[in-house]
Amino acid sequence: MFIHTVYFWFEDDLDSQALAAAEEGLQSLTKDPSVHHGMFGKPADTHRSVVDNTYTYGLALVFDDQAAHDAYQVGEVHQRFLAEHKTKWHRVVVYDTQTS
Repeated sequence: MFIHTVYFWFEDDLDSQALAAAEEGLQSLTKDPSVHHGMFGKPADTHRSVVDNTYTYGLALVFDDQAAHDAYQVGEVHQRFLAEHKTKWHRVVVYDTQTS
């Protein structure tokens, strides 16, 4: 399995309509044909010194393997998401994990 985890820090001045559109975009990523399982959400209400909950949305996508992940990266759904929403965030951090 290949786990692709993305954290987005959205611009503070986005209105509710822009945020709703971004959520629809995130939802579309979870439905990409290359994705085995996907989910997104807002930070949990946890407060420990090792937890960074300053991000706006987190996205976790599970792929069967790296080849499926690589296909997703260049695929239509991901490219459309970037084209429509990349101006909405000022920071993004990606963690990719490969399991055996």
